[in-house]
Amino acid sequence: MTLTQLEIFSLVAELRGFTLAAHRLGISQSAVSHAMKSLEQELGVELLRRHSSQVELTDIGEQVLQRARAMLGLANTLRQEAADARGMKSGTLRIGSFGPTASIKLLPRILQRYRQVHPGIEVHIDEGPDRQVLQWLEERRIDVGFVVLPEERFDTFALVEDQMVALLPLGHPLAASAALSLQDLCADPFVLTEAGSAELVSRLFTAARLQPNIRYRCSQLLSTLDVVSRGDAVTVVAEGSLPDDPAPCYVKKPLLPAVQRLIGLAVLDQRQASPATRAFIELAKQINQP
Repeated sequence: MTLTQLEIFSLVAELRGFTLAAHRLGISQSAVSHAMKSLEQELGVELLRRHSSQVELTDIGEQVLQRARAMLGLANTLRQEAADARGMKSGTLRIGSFGPTASIKLLPRILQRYRQVHPGIEVHIDEGPDRQVLQWLEERRIDVGFVVLPEERFDTFALVEDQMVALLPLGHPLAASAALSLQDLCADPFVLTEAGSAELVSRLFTAARLQPNIRYRCSQLLSTLDVVSRGDAVTVVAEGSLPDDPAPCYVKKPLLPAVQRLIGLAVLDQRQASPATRAFIELAKQINQP
C-alpha cells in the first residue's frame, strides 16, 4: 500500500469517477484503474462499485476512506514539518472558506501577507456553504477552515465578531422601526442564503420556536440581496458580509435582542496541524487583533 494509491482512492471517492480523477491528477485513466485494483487486491475487499459513468463507495470503502484521509493528513503534516526544518520553502496549505465575510473581507488580507512571508507554500482554497466547510474539515479534505463559532468538534481560534441584521425592501411597512424581532420577520416571504450563516439563521428561528416563511433559497449573498431589493422577501444576514454600497436598495435593521456572530478558524486537531497551517492561523490572529 502506498500513499499514491491512497491519494488516488481519496480523489476517486471525492469525484465519484475514474476519468475525473485521472484528469485532476494528470495521469491516464488506466493508471487510476490499476492503482485501485492493486489497492483492493492488497486489502482483499471491494472498495468501489463501478457503474456506467460513476463509482460509489462500498460500506468498507467508506471506512477505508476515513482512514486513508487521516493517513494522508498525517503524511502532509510530516512533509510540512520537514519543510519547516528547511525554512518552510515548500509545502501545501488547503483552506476552506465560506461567504463574503471570510472569502472577500478576511481571507485576501491574510493570504496576501502569508504569501509574502511564505512564498514557497502552495495554497489551495475551496469555497462552499458553512456546513460544507465543516464537512471538509471532518473528512480531512482541508487543513484549516473559516467557521462560525462556537464549534466544539474542532480546535478553534476566534478572529472577528459582527452582528446579525434584518434586511427589508425599501418602503417596507417595518422600515421605520428602530429594530426588529424574529417574530416581525415571519409574516413576509423569507429568503435564506445558503452560502453564508444559513445554519446560524435557522438555529435562531428554531430556538425562538418560530418558522420563517421561506420562499427562496439562494446560493450566493448577491442573489439574496437582489431578491430583497426587488421587494420579494425579507431576510437575516451577517452585517459583516454586506458589500460596501453607499446607496443600497434595501433597509438594514438591527435585531432585538441583538445577535452576535463570531467568525474564526478551525482545525481538526491543532496538535497534528502542519507548520504551514499553524503559521496561517498565527498570521490571521495577528492581522485581526482588535
